[in-house]
Amino acid sequence: MTASLRPFLKEDLELLAEIFCASIEGLTQDDYDEEQRAAWMAGVLEDEEAFLKRLTDQLTILVLEDGDPVGFASLRGTDELDLLYVHPVYARQGYGTALADALERLAHGRGAKAIITNASETARPFFEKRGYVGQSRNTIIMGGEWLANTVMRKDLEKAEKLQ
Repeated sequence: MTASLRPFLKEDLELLAEIFCASIEGLTQDDYDEEQRAAWMAGVLEDEEAFLKRLTDQLTILVLEDGDPVGFASLRGTDELDLLYVHPVYARQGYGTALADALERLAHGRGAKAIITNASETARPFFEKRGYVGQSRNTIIMGGEWLANTVMRKDLEKAEKLQ
């Protein structure tokens, strides 16, 4: 893996929408049915302006392989890892880890003592391996479909002491 990171640019919007949808379609079939996945993707496909606003209102970074974006993640405020998506071709190769590491360091640098995320059923094991602990289970409605996720929290000060 020869990954590098860079900030989000407005010109990246279409590619990030593609990564978002490919990730959902290619990685979440075991946890969400076809209707749930379609509802999850619909928000981005049907309202790119809202997706652009979400990406620009947050600190959004991209992970690159040979200069090409293969994933992205965003930090909302100082302590919420909001989005983390990697194209399925590049999944489980360390790109998600690079993104999460960077956002956790940024959150800690901004004074956050802990970081939270709403992890999908698919992403929950990834976050558990990183030291996140489930706080509560949620069911959210998207496009008339119910999707389960878990609010997870990681103590950044404790993690810092362990390194």
